[in-house]
Amino acid sequence: MLLAPTAGGKTEAALFPVLTRMADEEWSGTSVLYVCPLRALLNNLEPRVSGYAAWLGRTAAVRHGDTGAGARKRQVLERPDVLLTTPESLESMLVSTLADPRRLFANVRAVLIDEVHAFADDDRGWHLLAVLERISRLAGRPLQRIGLSATVGNADELVAWLQGSNRSEGLDATVIAPKVDSSAEVSMQLDFVGSEANAAKVISVLHAGEKRLVFADSRRTVETLSLQLRERGVETFVSHSSLAADVRRQAEAAFSTARDCVIVSTSTLELGIDVGDLDKAIQIGAPTSVASLLQRLGRTGRRPGTSRNMHFLATDDQQFLRACGLLLLWSDGYVEPIKPPPLPLHIAAQQLLGLTLQERRVPSGAWRGWFRGLPLAEAGNWSGIEEFLASTGHLDKDGDMLFIGPEAERKYGGIHYRDLMAVFTAEPEFLVFHGREEVGALDPMVFTRKSPEPRLVTLAGRGWEVTHVDWKRHRAYVEPSTHASDSRWQGFPQPLSYELCQAMRRVLLGDDPKGVQLTKRADQALDRLRAEYASRVDRRYAVVNKEEARVRWWTWAGAQANATIVAALAAADPQALAEDQSYGNEYVNLRGDATFGQILQTLSQFTSVRTSLPTPKPDKVALQRLKFSDLLPAEMALNTLGERLGDPRGMRKLLGSHVPKEA
Repeated sequence: MLLAPTAGGKTEAALFPVLTRMADEEWSGTSVLYVCPLRALLNNLEPRVSGYAAWLGRTAAVRHGDTGAGARKRQVLERPDVLLTTPESLESMLVSTLADPRRLFANVRAVLIDEVHAFADDDRGWHLLAVLERISRLAGRPLQRIGLSATVGNADELVAWLQGSNRSEGLDATVIAPKVDSSAEVSMQLDFVGSEANAAKVISVLHAGEKRLVFADSRRTVETLSLQLRERGVETFVSHSSLAADVRRQAEAAFSTARDCVIVSTSTLELGIDVGDLDKAIQIGAPTSVASLLQRLGRTGRRPGTSRNMHFLATDDQQFLRACGLLLLWSDGYVEPIKPPPLPLHIAAQQLLGLTLQERRVPSGAWRGWFRGLPLAEAGNWSGIEEFLASTGHLDKDGDMLFIGPEAERKYGGIHYRDLMAVFTAEPEFLVFHGREEVGALDPMVFTRKSPEPRLVTLAGRGWEVTHVDWKRHRAYVEPSTHASDSRWQGFPQPLSYELCQAMRRVLLGDDPKGVQLTKRADQALDRLRAEYASRVDRRYAVVNKEEARVRWWTWAGAQANATIVAALAAADPQALAEDQSYGNEYVNLRGDATFGQILQTLSQFTSVRTSLPTPKPDKVALQRLKFSDLLPAEMALNTLGERLGDPRGMRKLLGSHVPKEA
């Protein structure tokens, strides 16, 4: 695993030795895979990688969901030496009926995984590792795995995870992390602006004449801010996942060559895509991790004579408090450890179907040979998954052999099993067209909610009037409009970590992030919040406040640790909880007559790490969001999701850190 700051040359440092081996050892066919989490990053890298390969008379090519059928056929006939791709495209190649995967992957020797942290804290990481095990088996050799990242807090653990079966076979792993000059100047500012309209005003006036990259953590905010900037005469470009690929590419290409302009983006531009020389990075609100902050900060300071910089603009109190906590962690030098999601049983089920599609038929227990050394599931769970898939018709069984069954064909068989290729769930969206040109996609609720006529939307930073909705084809047709209305997408609140919530508590208690310049407005907002929250934080004691018919315990432990507390109390003393068993990132609601001493006494039985904790109980909506949960027995699906909703470590850390004092 190679760690270095953004723009530190990781691609070249990893690729040059591999290309040297390719030439010296006379590798042939597709011998190197270069895997990225984003299509845009692959498109951005392809010219560089192709140029390096060409020095040796070798070739490189991109393959992902936007690659046309003609290009895919050419890649089968004339296999590129380096294939830049995604886990989903690798899965698609493995199960292809048009080309033999044994021929496609027979010569693979090395895999480079860019932005490995973006895979590892997500189910796509487990998917990637499982796909690499299958490719390794087809190639008949262990694959050298090279992970690249700029921001990892637990590199040794992460490289062990990345090894997969290579680790169980005793192959070595190394972390290469050159020392970084920590004295490099960083300009970090925090402002409280109170609204998105004020944020647009600050960006247009304070940084006029500069090239600015603005991050926002929701598509709605990106669209609203972009529209307001354009109304102020600022040349503005837009990037987020619900825009058409051509619209994104055109915006990113134009932005990379322009000067006095702004591009407003979600995290789609957080990773290593080159958008040219930036003057300013601006953050609306705050991301939820220091790792994201470092990635975004690393977009700046690439030009000689410039320094890295980030200007936070908080539009409400919660954003501002989160930004303060995040900057406190940053000033402490903290970076989150990357933790792969626990208990990926649904990925094991998906892989069993994928393997069966790949091989057309597999013997019962085939997982033993194909996924050895990869902790997707224990042997008992693998057997239970296989039995369940056979009993539900997802697999057919003839003697000792397994085949794809009618239920898998019904659920996933459309367009060559495309929905089985990806482990993330795509929310239902309506494609939006201006004439024949696709603009992007919107949540169906935009078209079903009550609205005055004409119906107006915002997309790609522009106002549109909806002229027709094709409900059968899930398409909407629009014309440009001088007016606009908010566009919304389905989203779910993201839990904050124990460390971030504790940092927010420390800020309220008087700790200030070092090396951060606060504006006068930010100073005033911080003073106001410290006064407002004075009764909810204490330097030494746990705070429990009586609020009407309930008691609120201000834990500042994060939603997942609080979910674990609620699960433990629900199992041991359900009468102690509020009737709705509610909690947030900062608190747990208790019954109005609950005694905090008794609460702690009840929870004390769970403080030992040797004592198993009850897992939070998922609701139906959460279970539906776990893709492939339908491929698991009900109890396995609930256990998988329950393990992911809780934070036992955070709960135990909280219980060991405070003395009870009821307010």
